Amino acid sequence: MNINDIAKSDWEFFGAVARAAFTNPFGERRDELDFLIAGVPKQTPSEKLLEAVILKVGEKVEALRQTGGSDLRKWSGEERETLQAVLLFHVFHRFVDDFDRLIREQEKQGDSPCPVQFARECLHVMEGFGLSGKEAERFFAVFYQMRRAYYFIRNGLVGGSALMKTLRKHLWNCVFTHDIRWFESRLWNRMEDFSVLLLGETGTGKGAAAAAIGRSGFIPYDGRRNCFSESFTRNFLSINLSQYSEGVLESELFGHKKGAFTGAVENHEGVFSRCAPHGVIFLDEVGDVSVPVQIKLLQVLQERVFYPVGSHEARRFSGRVIAATNRPLNLLRREGKFRDDFYYRLCSDVLVMPTLRQRLSENAKELDGLLASILSRIAGDFSPKERQVVRKVLERDLGTDYPWPGNVRELEQAVKRVILTGHYYGEAPTAEGNDGMTAFVEKIRSGNLEAEEMLSTYCALLYKEVGTYGEVARRTNLDRRTVKKYVDRSSG
Repeated sequence: MNINDIAKSDWEFFGAVARAAFTNPFGERRDELDFLIAGVPKQTPSEKLLEAVILKVGEKVEALRQTGGSDLRKWSGEERETLQAVLLFHVFHRFVDDFDRLIREQEKQGDSPCPVQFARECLHVMEGFGLSGKEAERFFAVFYQMRRAYYFIRNGLVGGSALMKTLRKHLWNCVFTHDIRWFESRLWNRMEDFSVLLLGETGTGKGAAAAAIGRSGFIPYDGRRNCFSESFTRNFLSINLSQYSEGVLESELFGHKKGAFTGAVENHEGVFSRCAPHGVIFLDEVGDVSVPVQIKLLQVLQERVFYPVGSHEARRFSGRVIAATNRPLNLLRREGKFRDDFYYRLCSDVLVMPTLRQRLSENAKELDGLLASILSRIAGDFSPKERQVVRKVLERDLGTDYPWPGNVRELEQAVKRVILTGHYYGEAPTAEGNDGMTAFVEKIRSGNLEAEEMLSTYCALLYKEVGTYGEVARRTNLDRRTVKKYVDRSSG
């Protein structure tokens, strides 16, 4: 066919659809393109907007098919790229409900891959547009990946604040890069080189963010077995590094050989051995590991090989690494407790998780969305009236300025406690510690606190909480003798 066989207005339409196909679905630009494609009023709800887009694209594709223009083998260059994007957009949305059902089925079934009942029909449609069988299978796998990413990012990181919208957009880029054309053409099977570092306070959702990325990795389609080669539930492995002593941690990470040490009565597979070829390992609390362990992890990231404890046999690791910590890495690096070279191997991208305080200060309605999500996970659908009851209890017992020191994790436990008892009064430190901290904060706010008194009081309050001079010294970056002097001065 010739470019002149399609009207200029249709090429403009196809160009907009092609741009939408490659645009982050959590970004503002995608909304702008959808309105342009659908031609509906700006106040149209998002669900109706997408329906209008799909209907309009379907009509144009059908018209193209009837004239023979939907056969990609008749096109070349930029025109072929544009039409291919439009046709793939059409096919993806035609089968999107099937992909959603597959995701839910796979969640229930677990580590054994589910059969894909609609695979042959979807592949047949793509081959009918002139794609080869190999091309169709790869795009089919990308479709599944895109739908998983949207599903887990949208459902795992809820919230209407600008901070959360930005976070969801950022997470999508972590999976597909900022330009999905790069991903689709050359990076779809090379994302293991892009490590991600998640920073933020305890309870802000670092684990949920890691899981959203980890369950959204590329998984090839196996046509012979009519299923994807792995379950996404097996594709994501998580380990909390702070739970283990150094010796045990190496075994949990890299495995060990029978007889490697006392008590090693059989071979043990660590997380790096169990990780699937396209899988993701989540290293939680990475800021707590010792320098020797950092060095070994760095070697795995650099050389892509590791050795089980007690073995000289190299094992290959081809997965991706996501790491997270609530510790101040910049301070740890200055103190020599976190290696710079290890940090630079982890930080292909760095995401800072917003606190619940920040989210609520930006958008007070954020709490309603979070309560709906938490209540749904706990016991299915709660009515808006029941959700409002929970919110009123929290406002009654905490006020409107409660700082939520435990972030979303604390909010989840607060909801459970309201369900059980009808009350939630926030974190409950000892009366002495609470009174002392309150008085300390009030003095700071009033501006009536000299520097020496501030250090003495703060060290004394920390000492009451943690019980050792050494831990206070670590937290304040003071030496132990200075800490003892300030604590004694405050006590005296």
